[in-house]
Amino acid sequence: MASPAPENLSRAIDLWREAYRHQMAGELDRAVALYQESIRICPTAEAHTFLGWTYSFQGRLDEATQECHRAIELDPDFGNPYNDIGVYLMQQDRLDEAIPWLEKAKRARRYEPRQFPYMNLGRIYLKQGKWWEALREFEGGVRAAPRDEGAAKALHSLRGRLN
Repeated sequence: MASPAPENLSRAIDLWREAYRHQMAGELDRAVALYQESIRICPTAEAHTFLGWTYSFQGRLDEATQECHRAIELDPDFGNPYNDIGVYLMQQDRLDEAIPWLEKAKRARRYEPRQFPYMNLGRIYLKQGKWWEALREFEGGVRAAPRDEGAAKALHSLRGRLN
């Protein structure tokens, strides 16, 4: 496959950044349109992943998951879509199905924020009553992001419950 023209990639990135601003402002339909335009100009794993995330805000979890699969096809090293698929499965209470996706996110070469799949796995294991597995994941989350107060708080809370 030929590399995209630099100007197409640059325009696509500008569009998905604009789409992200609209998404964060709650303007989801506008964000969807801009992500789709970005993908039309130059498909990127980021645009597909963020389009999926916007769909998830709209409760469209099947479409969100499909976008993540497209992102993975484009860039298997990009960890965000693996984590997002895991989260969408968690939202559907399909916890066992979510675990392998979150494990893949942990191993992805390119992923920020690195602590998210650890924290999501920790939440699954807590729900399943697997305290030691949850503890291991929360510790991994804190190692991945020592300055993340939420990760540190989750770890501290679980340690307190286990003592």
